[in-house]
Amino acid sequence: MQLVSYIKDGHEQAALLVDQWLYDMDGLHPELPNTMSMLLQYWDEYFPFLSGAPIMIREGRISQRNATPLAGAALMAPVPHPTSCRDGYAFRQHVEAARRNRKVPMIPEFDQYPVFYYTNHNAIFGPGDISCMPDHFAKLDFELECAIVICKEGRNIRAAEADNYIGGFMIMNDMSARTLQMEEMLLNLGPAKGKDFATVLGPYLVTPDDLDSYRVPPPPGHTGHAYNLAMTCKVNGVELSRGNLADMAWTFAELIERASYGVTLYPGDVIGSGTVGTGCLLELNGTGKLQDPGYTEQWLQEGDVVEMEIEGLGTLTNTIVREEDDFSLLAIKK
Repeated sequence: MQLVSYIKDGHEQAALLVDQWLYDMDGLHPELPNTMSMLLQYWDEYFPFLSGAPIMIREGRISQRNATPLAGAALMAPVPHPTSCRDGYAFRQHVEAARRNRKVPMIPEFDQYPVFYYTNHNAIFGPGDISCMPDHFAKLDFELECAIVICKEGRNIRAAEADNYIGGFMIMNDMSARTLQMEEMLLNLGPAKGKDFATVLGPYLVTPDDLDSYRVPPPPGHTGHAYNLAMTCKVNGVELSRGNLADMAWTFAELIERASYGVTLYPGDVIGSGTVGTGCLLELNGTGKLQDPGYTEQWLQEGDVVEMEIEGLGTLTNTIVREEDDFSLLAIKK
């Protein structure tokens, strides 16, 4: 299934997407909740009905009369109000390249345990404009990732069972202001301020059953589902990044196991994969300069259009816009 959140009559509305039409939850059944947060809270109760709804729609047992065309709908992030948002570091190619470009060796701890950081779950964007302050444009970057959302409460979840806690998958763009990020990380904290202004999710939440045909074995010695899904990012129509979700060295199941150790995960918690190899300008610029000292760095600019596509998950399109405020953190350093 593909699930969507969009703005209807000024309010958040959860809907089922079938053949380019949005079917509101209460239109499918009067007891279904109209927000993704509530739907995730009662996932096990409502999922059996929802999973049969696409067939009922295509057979004409659920009318299209009150459905909304996807074209022109004001889409939000599929999970517009996560209860938390963690981001992993699960792609070896990206970590190796980033460290090589900084002329430091690959860190052996990468293979010992998966890691993550918390980002701002109150700064979630969906398709459309991304507002950025002046300082964000100091080396503004995208990060091509995939994210999952938790659909039932759990604590100390073992990796062997963790895939059962995944409600769905989304494209994730972990927007990054690199100058702010590098400044604060000099103090061995972060990333925080360089990351907390925008995390983009969308365009749909795709349930795991829709991805069964893409399933592949996890990396040797690892536990959990893996998926052969091509990942790309274009900026202004030019492809800059290409990778595959199957290249995750740590599975989402293992990220969940780590995150839930001594901690309760709740429906609505979002966990990102981390950046796929070649999936950000920081990595691409570093590789370019390593190969050619005269390489010209590229960073996101006002008006740029960023298109991320993951096979089976759709295309997430955003335009970078400048927020009309001249307040600058970089200008007031002491």
